[in-house]
Amino acid sequence: MRFEGNYCVAVSLECHFRIMSMNGVYKFHAWLIKTGQQNHPPALRRLLLWCAATPSPKCLSYFRDLFAYIPSPDTFAYNTIIRAHVAAHSSPSHAISFFTQMRQRGVPPDNFTFPFLLKACARLQLGQDVHTLILKLGFLSDVYVQNALISFYGGCGSVELALNVFHAMHEKDLVSWSSMISSFTNNGFFNEALALFRQMQHAKNVMPDEVTMLSVISAVSSLGALELGQRVHNYIKKSGLELTVSLGTVLIDMYSRCGMVDKSIEVFDEMPLKNVQTWTALSTGLAVHGRSREALRVFYEMKKAGLQPDHMSITGILVACSHGGLVQDGWRVFKSMKDEYGLEPMLEHYGCMVDLLGRAGLLCEAYEFVEKMPIRPNSVIWRTLLGACVNHNHLVLAKKVKKRLNKLDRYHDGDYVLLANAYGGAGRWVEKANVRNSMRAIGVNKKAGSSSISADQITHEFISGDNSHPQSQSIRDFLDRILESIKDTGYTPLTSNVLHDIEEEEKEHTLGYHSEKLAVAFALMSVKDTRTIRVMKNIRICNDCHSFMKHVSAKFGREIIVRDRNRFHHFTNGSCSCQDYW
Repeated sequence: MRFEGNYCVAVSLECHFRIMSMNGVYKFHAWLIKTGQQNHPPALRRLLLWCAATPSPKCLSYFRDLFAYIPSPDTFAYNTIIRAHVAAHSSPSHAISFFTQMRQRGVPPDNFTFPFLLKACARLQLGQDVHTLILKLGFLSDVYVQNALISFYGGCGSVELALNVFHAMHEKDLVSWSSMISSFTNNGFFNEALALFRQMQHAKNVMPDEVTMLSVISAVSSLGALELGQRVHNYIKKSGLELTVSLGTVLIDMYSRCGMVDKSIEVFDEMPLKNVQTWTALSTGLAVHGRSREALRVFYEMKKAGLQPDHMSITGILVACSHGGLVQDGWRVFKSMKDEYGLEPMLEHYGCMVDLLGRAGLLCEAYEFVEKMPIRPNSVIWRTLLGACVNHNHLVLAKKVKKRLNKLDRYHDGDYVLLANAYGGAGRWVEKANVRNSMRAIGVNKKAGSSSISADQITHEFISGDNSHPQSQSIRDFLDRILESIKDTGYTPLTSNVLHDIEEEEKEHTLGYHSEKLAVAFALMSVKDTRTIRVMKNIRICNDCHSFMKHVSAKFGREIIVRDRNRFHHFTNGSCSCQDYW
């Protein structure tokens, strides 16, 4: 077999080599030594590619030993061993060491060297000086190197630098656009990612592929922008992209996170192939929408399909049990991790169990569970228990848990707010004031609640008590009228969590301008038809706003879906999908 000097030609053999085992590597190497071809360039290249296609720790160690006996490794050899260590994910430092050795020996890098090297640098969050070297060696105009630089800066969180490289490119290919969109999405610049995708659709000779769409859908999911998500899905259908496992799974997740889990089920049913992540996306989606029994059914159907649950699957189904109050089912799943699937429970699984027991009011059992955990509980687990204590008005245990939290994370605003609310709910105003004072004393500020809503493809954001929206006064006036009108149907503001030393009327005023109420008032003002109102909230919805949403859904005949930090609430005809178990 003849091997060309071009690296791409050699790499094309990798598909064949991937099916080979380490035993095959040993046999082939032995045959080369036996026939005296161990230093014959074509044969040696084949052996190097074979090693690179099997990036296990054992093979990489063998590869390094083999490489040490090559008399004069060339650029191809260095590129191959660098790539192998990058592909292994766990060995980026080895990749950088081989590049350093390459430079010391005077072996010239080429345009294939730097993409591999930059991947290793991104994983270690270093290597900004590589850009200078690329410029010095004259590779900055090479599209492969430019694309690698975009990914490198995006992976390091330097989005502005990635964008500078992107804008400086004279010719952009599919990878250029996809890498920049991915950089935006992975760093939380979701609107910018979608704006760039729209630009890409007008670019010449470039058609988005599956990789591009995965980043675009991820951005839509994070924004919870259903209409935009539907347009993206339609684009995928029209462009003829195959509904692969990866694409179908992210679409399931997108529709779930945009508040339309029934559409997730449709996508799931359309998929010709499904893996564990696909089933998990659907069961988790059903879980956060309060459809716990359906989530459990999907989980057990996955097992019947012959797929083994993984850690993520178990987490999703424990969330379902927690939101549905299915304590016995939750215990059964948790115990099955070790007994049936051979999985060691991780911190998040213990956290789910604490949440499950806490929501069900089994507070002492939850506290005992935390105390007996084989893993040291973190602040999130103690915070989960604190929230349960507050919800069930168990002040004694709440104080005990708060002391444990202080040792782990003294400056988390939510912990103080929870304890203060617990005192307020019990009418213990002095203790509540003391908690608030202690917050001020150590400089902890309460995180402002914010909510967003989309109207006519524009996202509007509201912050509790804020007047920055252009229609702020009109929205507040309309909200005041709504609050008055639903009092006739039985709505009573829940003022127990507002400071005691202000008048009742002022307490109602403080509650009235919570961000989700402002968002709903804006939607009722702006959209006169019967479309569902969809609100995204950054923190947990409060009891008063929950009651408000139920009354508004009945009064105005509108479905309201609120996605808060923990789950979705579907308000219809005066009731919520959570059945007030949240």
